Amino acid sequence: MAGKLIYNGTVITMNKDNEVFKPGYVYMEHDVIKAVGEWKLDGSLDHLVVQSTYAYNAQGKAVIPGIVNAHTHLFQTFMRGVSDHLPLSRWLREIIWPLSLAMEPEDFYLAALIGCMENLKSGATYIMDHHYIHTSPDNEAGVLRAMVDSGIRGHLARGGSDMTHEQRLRETEEQIFTRTDQLLDRWDGAASGRIRIALGPLNLYGCSRGYLEQAAKFSRDRKLISHVHVAETSEQIDNTVARYGLRNLELLNEVGLLGEQTQVVHGVWLDDGELEMIRTEKATVVHCPVSNMYLASGVARVPEMQRLGINVALGTDGPGSNNCQDNLEVLKFTACLHKVNQLDATLLPPMDVLRMATVNGAKAMGRSDDLGSLEPGKKADVVTIDLMKAHISPVHRATSAIVYNANGNDVDLVMVGGQVVVEGGLCVGIDEQEVLLRAQVRVDALRSKLAASYPIFSTVE
Repeated sequence: MAGKLIYNGTVITMNKDNEVFKPGYVYMEHDVIKAVGEWKLDGSLDHLVVQSTYAYNAQGKAVIPGIVNAHTHLFQTFMRGVSDHLPLSRWLREIIWPLSLAMEPEDFYLAALIGCMENLKSGATYIMDHHYIHTSPDNEAGVLRAMVDSGIRGHLARGGSDMTHEQRLRETEEQIFTRTDQLLDRWDGAASGRIRIALGPLNLYGCSRGYLEQAAKFSRDRKLISHVHVAETSEQIDNTVARYGLRNLELLNEVGLLGEQTQVVHGVWLDDGELEMIRTEKATVVHCPVSNMYLASGVARVPEMQRLGINVALGTDGPGSNNCQDNLEVLKFTACLHKVNQLDATLLPPMDVLRMATVNGAKAMGRSDDLGSLEPGKKADVVTIDLMKAHISPVHRATSAIVYNANGNDVDLVMVGGQVVVEGGLCVGIDEQEVLLRAQVRVDALRSKLAASYPIFSTVE
């Protein structure tokens, strides 16, 4: 049967032995990888080129599994760069809440489509979007439509809060769970299984204990991932200690929300006891280094987490607290942040960082069996990165070049389930320029609408 072939590149498999084939090849049929190995220069494998309906010569390129962006907020594409100098609490009150309340349903589609494009073009084939703006039921539908249209694998964690400081974003428990069930009925498994739904209690200071307890039961009954902001700032720890006499992770554990399908997002201010709870319950920590630095939230204890055997995945966080969603940029920030924080240059070698972005991300999503590495039987989610660039070449080690040299602009080809969704660095089937122009018109209109009440939106530099 005719298939698709990527050949003659440096194939970084991310299998259990961290095999690298140089030159190597990946052969796919339908949406599954059929063979991975050394590309023979003696011509013995040339028949694969002839019989393939799509053959891509990856000379000068690295070939990696699709990256998993384990935490973002796609709607925040409309919010990047509004202000670069506010701590988390003020950033929410003065930027995120006002602008998100002013956005209309079509804005959420446009923002999410740009976010999906950006993720794909920087090597992410799978995203976990934490969506918590529910001013219209069409908002989530817009985000999910964008995922479908872009060709990405998307997991929407349906955010909910019954105690958030912005009352217009509060929902009752009944609203949260009813609408999550509606999303599950309509969208879970859509687009040939590319779309999934998770439960996303917003955080532990904007959610009542009763809601969190119900969320634990809801996610268990429906076998859903629970995706929660936890211990992002020291102020959040103080809040739950004052309210419940418990630290963030202690509260999450006590209400029954900590388990193997739990994604602890950020986890910056976790103590030894909390790390032990995560290890025992086999939960995942989603590390967002750029956001943590941007908001001056602190440094997560990632090296200690790794030594404990905790699964640590990587996320960009939303464009509002990162400004971009460049998944390759996150790799370098991850390595450098922890080296300088602990004054130890031996920490986080490139292969370990790549594993966090691929294998660990797949594990976080419960997809270790079919995603995260380039191996026969796994889904054909494949990315190529052009190493023949002045800021990358000459190359001694491809893994080092990817982590420390490359950025999203170096991604050339992206396949999701064997389908080409990025080619030559451009999204297939999307008029990128038209989408960006439409979005700019809408953002300009939103700024004008908000300027009188929020002077920050009237600032022009």
